[in-house]
Amino acid sequence: MNAHVYPPPPPAADNPAAWLKALAKYRQPRLGRSVFELIVTLLPFALFWAAAYYSLVTGFWLGLIAILPASAFLLRLFMIQHDCGHGSFFARRGLDDWTGRLLGVLTLTPYDYWRRAHAAHHASAGNLDDRGVGDITTLTVAEYRALSPLKRLGYRLYRHPLVMFGVGPAWLFLLKQRLPFGMLTSGALPWISTMATNAGIILFGGLLVSLVGLVPFLLIHLPIVLLAGTAGIWLFYVQHQFEETHWSTGEDWEFPQAALHGASHYDLPPVLRWLTGYIGIHHVHHLSSRIPFYRLPEVLRDHPQLVGIGRITLLDSLRCVKLVLWDEERRKLVTFRTATSPS
Repeated sequence: MNAHVYPPPPPAADNPAAWLKALAKYRQPRLGRSVFELIVTLLPFALFWAAAYYSLVTGFWLGLIAILPASAFLLRLFMIQHDCGHGSFFARRGLDDWTGRLLGVLTLTPYDYWRRAHAAHHASAGNLDDRGVGDITTLTVAEYRALSPLKRLGYRLYRHPLVMFGVGPAWLFLLKQRLPFGMLTSGALPWISTMATNAGIILFGGLLVSLVGLVPFLLIHLPIVLLAGTAGIWLFYVQHQFEETHWSTGEDWEFPQAALHGASHYDLPPVLRWLTGYIGIHHVHHLSSRIPFYRLPEVLRDHPQLVGIGRITLLDSLRCVKLVLWDEERRKLVTFRTATSPS
């Protein structure tokens, strides 16, 4: 009589390296599901955009609230573009790349330029000796104290919520991503991608302007882009800027540890989880970025011991805005007040 073969037990929550192997089985996307996710995101975006336009031209001002769901679905389109950049949406390089490039026209994000910067972020997240590409600038307490008063003021302004979530989205999506100056040594592809995306934006925008007019286009599309951009920056912020995140120096930095404990599990309400493409399950995503976003909930369902790692709620995330400096002694993010108060 054959003995029953049980699956191996899951790794312990404090063994990040072992999770790499355990999560490998979730990396295969399902073609039909990927196509479905693209349709149920792109179609509502177009419908809500059209509803906002109809409300504008008919004077039904309350209907302009359609701008809010349109921006939410634009954010979700960016999450699909994000998966394409990781090669995880279709798991077919050409199909992923061209889907990502076309979506970049809507999200104002040049795909190949962003993909390289984001890959650098994944390769170095949590490494104090390798900061500055594709991440939010974070100083240590010692580095901040060593700054001149003027440079301290500059850092304080950069980390201020009005700048980070107000000025930041407009600067990033409308201006900074139009020219890839941060990729001067990365070959021609980021420049080709950026110029092609710019051309696509002009063509797409020109088509919409010819259909609806310049003023309606700006009154509808600009708020949609800025709201989606603000939400996107907020998500990226809280995914790594939480109190118990993980930073270490190059000699101590290890990818599995930094991935699992340096990214949060942003435990959002169900509707927001879906609209944000489950990107809140960010610790799992960083540990195994080839998992399609729609399979991330499967991971938590099958491995509940991952749920509590780096978990922050919507209310918790609001408190993260004040956390601006990494304290190497306490090994956590702290506020300006904590960093400047006497020990």
